[in-house]
Amino acid sequence: MKARENLVRLKRFQVNEKRKQLMQLDMMIAEFERMANELDLQIAAEEKKAGITDINHFAYPTFAKAARQRRDNLIGSQADLKQQRETAQVLLDEAEAELAKAEALESRDGRGREGEGGRVAAAG
Repeated sequence: MKARENLVRLKRFQVNEKRKQLMQLDMMIAEFERMANELDLQIAAEEKKAGITDINHFAYPTFAKAARQRRDNLIGSQADLKQQRETAQVLLDEAEAELAKAEALESRDGRGREGEGGRVAAAG
């Protein structure tokens, strides 16, 4: 059954694509985490240099305020990516289940054809 082979090939492709998407999301989440940590270090260094840690103080460093805002934006984006990752994981699990079904159908059909071929050869 050529159609079943094509179906299995399609399902494998879909599973591989979903795995790639998941890996990309993981890399982006890790990169955002790294960037946020770097910003934390820069904020701490700027606060230490200025001697002011109260963000409401009138002389709080402008760079530290901007870095805090960027860090907060990164953390928000990271949370959004984590939600996307959860959705992508569910989709990957579904695609893997569909692939397993398609492979089971193909192997069942393959065994059925082999059995028929054996009976025909024995009768001939």
